[in-house]
Amino acid sequence: MSRLIHPMDETKKTSLWQRLRERYRISVLNEDTLAEKWYLHLSGWGAIVIVGLMFAITLGLFSLVILYTPIRNYLPGYSENIRQQLVEESTRLDSLGTTLEMQRQYLDIIKQVMAGEVHSDTVQSLDSMQIIMREQLLEAKKQATEEFIAQYEEKEKNNMQLFANNTNQGIPITVFFVPIHGAITQQFSVQEKHYGILINSTDNENVASVLNGVVIYVNSEINNVHTMIIKHTDYLSIYRGLKKPLKQIGDRVQAGECIGIAGEGQLGFELWKNDLAVDPEKLIAF
Repeated sequence: MSRLIHPMDETKKTSLWQRLRERYRISVLNEDTLAEKWYLHLSGWGAIVIVGLMFAITLGLFSLVILYTPIRNYLPGYSENIRQQLVEESTRLDSLGTTLEMQRQYLDIIKQVMAGEVHSDTVQSLDSMQIIMREQLLEAKKQATEEFIAQYEEKEKNNMQLFANNTNQGIPITVFFVPIHGAITQQFSVQEKHYGILINSTDNENVASVLNGVVIYVNSEINNVHTMIIKHTDYLSIYRGLKKPLKQIGDRVQAGECIGIAGEGQLGFELWKNDLAVDPEKLIAF
């Protein structure tokens, strides 16, 4: 059974193809004289080809500009490759520097032997030179370690003197750690109802527990300022003004262990024994 095709349907099917094949004349006229200065014969297919070529040429030029100019440094991931190359080149440069130093020492020894200043049996091998260089590096590290230990001992001298005095007097030694290092801005005074001290603190500074104990209280006050109370064997220590507590109720802490982070400002510290406030400066060398 055949189907009749309406002439209008055939026109619709072929109209797009015909329009693409039809040629057009693009002219440039003089506005005053209407004389034709330039013209171009172009079909729909020709326009598509020209636009495609222009797009390909533009894309190629843009790619060349990116690849061969400093703009490529702003591409995602390219800077990571450059950083890795810099690290590799730095390592290689250090290795070359070590090799050159060893060669220089080797040539110096040869010159001394040639000049008769050193006997040939005293010349050290390259392996021995490497060992010497390692020993020099270890010696430098040893000196840095000794300097650090000396500074630490000088810093803790007051605490050691306090413990020694207590031992000489026959008092049982209780080692109190400094909760935080800083200048004391308010001292202990029962008359003025200052049952603790205020210590200057810098932002993000560690706050340490003065003794071994158990955290029995953690509370957040106004402006997200926290208070922590730790129960020790004979004492109760209170830390006011913590920026961020690092312990929770029930946690056991060791003397000197970080229990929280202080903010920029002042840290309140109180020490109690048998329900009586104790002056922290008499027990701790701040």
